[in-house]
Amino acid sequence: MEVIVAENDAQYRDALKVRETVFIHEQKVPPELEIDEYEKEAVHFVVYDDGTPVGAGRLRNKNGFGKVERICVLPSHRHKKIGSLIMEAIERKAKALGYQTLLLNAQTHAIPFYEKLGYQITSEEFEEAGIPHVEMRKVLSDAR
Repeated sequence: MEVIVAENDAQYRDALKVRETVFIHEQKVPPELEIDEYEKEAVHFVVYDDGTPVGAGRLRNKNGFGKVERICVLPSHRHKKIGSLIMEAIERKAKALGYQTLLLNAQTHAIPFYEKLGYQITSEEFEEAGIPHVEMRKVLSDAR
């Protein structure tokens, strides 16, 4: 498995392909909510398994915080620590960009996953795209 920062259109399209499978087809998120106005400003990540895209995520600036978004893994590759690989890559990039705190909106079923990575719940439950979420944050150690 290899996690890369998408540096060209083909790699970005690979990330979108995984997101489309997971969020639009599996979770029934409307395409206009999944592909949003932040696509161009975000740093996109894609995970390859022997050249096949199997995971994705993105990082963007939100009011000086690193906002982690669109973390997803294809059903065929879940429970193989790919989500953790994506998060490690995002945290490395966030530190390199100078972020001290990361925040994300976690689907409630994923709370234990993010808690294991050091994220803490910072909001009440809310709905996003018809799915229950909570905001979570993590202060990065040795930022920069």
